[in-house]
Amino acid sequence: MSNLDRQPTPSVCGGRGFVVAEPVRELLSPRHVKLGESTEVRRLLPNLGRRMVGAWAFVDHYGPDDIADEPGMQVPPHPHMGLQTVSWLHEGEVLHRDSTGSLQTIRPRELGLMTSGRAISHSEESPRDHARFLHGAQLWVALPDAHRHVEPHFQHHAELPRVTATGLTATVILGELDGARSPGTTYSPIVGADLAVTAGTETVLPLEPDFEYAVLSMSGEAEVDGVPVLPGSMLYLGCGRTELPLRAVSDAGLMLLGGEPFEEELVMWWNFIGRSQDDITQAREDWMTGSRFGEVKGYAGDRLDAPELPPVPLKPRGRVR
Repeated sequence: MSNLDRQPTPSVCGGRGFVVAEPVRELLSPRHVKLGESTEVRRLLPNLGRRMVGAWAFVDHYGPDDIADEPGMQVPPHPHMGLQTVSWLHEGEVLHRDSTGSLQTIRPRELGLMTSGRAISHSEESPRDHARFLHGAQLWVALPDAHRHVEPHFQHHAELPRVTATGLTATVILGELDGARSPGTTYSPIVGADLAVTAGTETVLPLEPDFEYAVLSMSGEAEVDGVPVLPGSMLYLGCGRTELPLRAVSDAGLMLLGGEPFEEELVMWWNFIGRSQDDITQAREDWMTGSRFGEVKGYAGDRLDAPELPPVPLKPRGRVR
């Protein structure tokens, strides 16, 4: 659950000044980024047009990749601060290790939720004996100031609540949807749900009008509020909605992401979320000197070094670029 860009761009996100207060249909295209040796991801957040959706601050979609004769995902130990990571798979497995001692294989439609709080480090890898295909999403949730220094911890939930209707199964990843609540710990009003929609289905999802929303397409062909959304793209929907029309042209997999617009301004760089450039500078120094972030045991390889900080001070630019 990482940003392996060796020249990451620092950005300020959060704040409500650029939140779209009414329903919109803003289609976001991905940026292609290498993750480790053999995995390429499609990065939807942060995006040239938008940096957050509620507390969701980072969204990567990857696969389906044929890794039958490949090592698959191989991400060495690296740090996180001020955020939660969400691992979500449609195919394959990912082995998670972290500096709290967690060791867990995450499988399709199981929730792997890591809360970094003040500091954590972890690694991600496809097991040696793995399925042929790897397909999933990796996401970050920004922690509000009151909780950003909590003790780091990891949760794994193999069983999650579901909301069903004709042609639709919605698995609640985080937060609450239509009365079903995920067991995953959250620190701000938020929702994440996996939507499996069968071909020919036309249905409507209930939404919270005070939340802003986006829908990520994982697979298949679907229309979200009348807009065609293809795999690897994301439709930003704004606020002010009480329901969301969905239509599946083929069997389709989608992710609904939403939450109360995030009021605090954040500084995000590499794998850290802070409130100032000083926060980021200190986190980088602590990782490079072996302080604070702990040790990931059992990974066969070296940990990642942090990239160099940019030579110019961070310039706030708000929620959108």
